[in-house]
Amino acid sequence: MKFTNVDQVIKRIYSLPKLHPKNDLSYIRRILKQLNNPQDSVKTIHVTGTNGKGSTSYYLSNLLQKAGQKTGLFVSPYIYEFNERIQLNGKNISNNDLIKTANEIEMAIEILKKDDPDFSLVTFEYEVALAFQFFAQENCDYAVIEVGIGGEHDKTNVIIPEVSVITTIGLDHEKIIGPTLKDIAKEKSGIIKSNRPVVLGNVPQDVLEILLNKAQSENSKSFLLGRDFQIKIMPDVIEYQDSKNIYNFALRPLVEAYDIGIAVQAIQLLQLDLDRKKIEEAINETRIPGRYDVIQTSPEIIVDGAHNLQAMENLLNLVRKKKKGQIYVLLGMMKDKDLGPVTKLFKDEKVTLTRIDYPRAARLEDFPKEAQKEFEYKENFEEAYTSLKNKLQADDMLLVTGSFYLVGAVLNYCKRGKDES
Repeated sequence: MKFTNVDQVIKRIYSLPKLHPKNDLSYIRRILKQLNNPQDSVKTIHVTGTNGKGSTSYYLSNLLQKAGQKTGLFVSPYIYEFNERIQLNGKNISNNDLIKTANEIEMAIEILKKDDPDFSLVTFEYEVALAFQFFAQENCDYAVIEVGIGGEHDKTNVIIPEVSVITTIGLDHEKIIGPTLKDIAKEKSGIIKSNRPVVLGNVPQDVLEILLNKAQSENSKSFLLGRDFQIKIMPDVIEYQDSKNIYNFALRPLVEAYDIGIAVQAIQLLQLDLDRKKIEEAINETRIPGRYDVIQTSPEIIVDGAHNLQAMENLLNLVRKKKKGQIYVLLGMMKDKDLGPVTKLFKDEKVTLTRIDYPRAARLEDFPKEAQKEFEYKENFEEAYTSLKNKLQADDMLLVTGSFYLVGAVLNYCKRGKDES
């Protein structure tokens, strides 16, 4: 047995390279074959999209559980601990199960290395293999699988799902799957599978045809937001409507409402034992860590992992509508993101730039010159957060955003403070 504690497992995963020289699925397919293809023994729902895929995955997981299904969930990134990436019936994988499953992956790697000494996995492949192996061993009825990046070349794209889901198409990861919106749409359309339905969310009109054409060529029936199902924000509820049903859910931001609509449409295609009451309960009970997460009211502190242009626009539109006093923003981003376009979105907000101790985290010099001049910079995110929090008047708001890594770091910092007090 190679691993005896969870720290060894996590250290091993993050010591692996991020990419292979050749971006294909051959490595993940080989390891899964060595493990007897665990991905084929569980029914899946496959979820991609520039934004909203994490939220949609959480809603789907809760809906499946309400239908009495033993449910796996594979999502990224994590907020509090690595184990969040792999969940069973809404609970993080235990340290013991993580250690046991990682040791099984290691044994499979050792066997493959005997024939091919150069065989190796990258970080995300290892995580995908862990998830599929765990879900198969637990005899899950369903697993909701969120892609890492893109679709067609993503390491999760080794499944034939019961339903595919594409939430949104926007600019993100352009260097990997871009550079244009059409390239991104084509890459994400790669999760559409032959004779399996696909649910499409808020997709820009100019790339919608790419997805619809792919669905048609695969004989995949498409269900499109605005055409086959509707979402409306009413004065006191979110209303979902399709040709047969109307459901009402507790108010959430509009982008969350779209994710709810997509999840409800997808779940209905599975024809499980779910009545109106169960569907409404499942959605209303879902809490998504790090996504429009109100961690304090009066004065309000909200953490949200918005890390690209589309997500940040949606977030700012929402908080500006709620604005009473001053909006303060603590912004930390990864240096491979659209720092220029994102920092140009801020108007009356008072922005403080910061960073976490992480190689990809942007330093002050990575931001555009205008942002460096205009915004304050505090290297230490804990000091920056505490200073802004102490400034807040009753009607003010503090928004912590720009990266799930920053959101996770701040939430863990707050948790430590509560634990110590």
